[in-house]
Amino acid sequence: MTNMRFDPAGALQGMIVAPADKSISHRAALFGAISSEPVEVSNYLHAADTDATLAAVQRLGAVVEEADGRLVIRGVGLRGARECDGPIDVANAGTLMRLLPGWLAAQDGRAWTLDGDASIRRRPVDRIAEPLRLMGATLDARDGRFAPFRITGSPLHGIAYALPVASAQVKSCVLLAAIAADGETTLTEPAPSRDHTERMLLAGGIGVRRDAAGLHVTGGQPLALSRIRVPGDLSSAAFAITAAVLVPGSRVVVGDVGVNWTRTGFIRILARMGASVLGQLEDAGAPLGSVEPIEQLEVTHGPLVATVVEQAEVPLAIDELPLVGLL
Repeated sequence: MTNMRFDPAGALQGMIVAPADKSISHRAALFGAISSEPVEVSNYLHAADTDATLAAVQRLGAVVEEADGRLVIRGVGLRGARECDGPIDVANAGTLMRLLPGWLAAQDGRAWTLDGDASIRRRPVDRIAEPLRLMGATLDARDGRFAPFRITGSPLHGIAYALPVASAQVKSCVLLAAIAADGETTLTEPAPSRDHTERMLLAGGIGVRRDAAGLHVTGGQPLALSRIRVPGDLSSAAFAITAAVLVPGSRVVVGDVGVNWTRTGFIRILARMGASVLGQLEDAGAPLGSVEPIEQLEVTHGPLVATVVEQAEVPLAIDELPLVGLL
């Protein structure tokens, strides 16, 4: 064991650029594989989880090329995923495990097994299994709810489905199945969740609308993306933002960070506590758009007051709740 001593630091001053957004990177790789034309992805996050997604789409037939810090993904189209020898390894990527079956469910007459590490085998998949079965797919899981599990594609049909829990992963899985299904799929959530999948669908020419009744997608539309820019990850930047708020004399600028309103619940909580975070955030409840908003944020130290985090705010600040407790 190595012992290290860290003396108290002075004020934090300067600019940082957060690592690329993990959630959007996962989706960029999947949508690149599904798209009918090559997709250029800039600022893709290379990490164990997101590289597992790249490896998975390559096993399914997509070609991934990288040069000058950009990826070009040449996909196989909406129904062109090829069968694999042996299981697809999702490693420790829960997002991959829950989103990929939505696409595979529409591959009529083909089947795949998904598996991962010891941790992923403890994470349930029954919340994606239920809507996919209602749409016509077959998902057979260990003990009814765990990996490894087998997904068998079939002709799918649209459904009206109320998610029992607000979950961007479950919602995204159903949306990926919906674009290949016959008819319209309508999804309702008990509370808003991250909307990155809806934005990519819109950017790819898929008609997605959101109204008081929920999200609506009509199947059978081709997906045609060309470029995806992955913003900096606000959840990663939250650690530096918290430090700047807490350490006297600090002023930190966070550049090129995503400020999608479904990801900035932490910043809204901070503002309520009296923290100084300057920058143009997307308005909460903004109309669904096809572009991820990106901004520069300036954070300075200041006194804080206590607040209450309401139940409806939790899905939009889920990753940062430990930092809220610290603050």
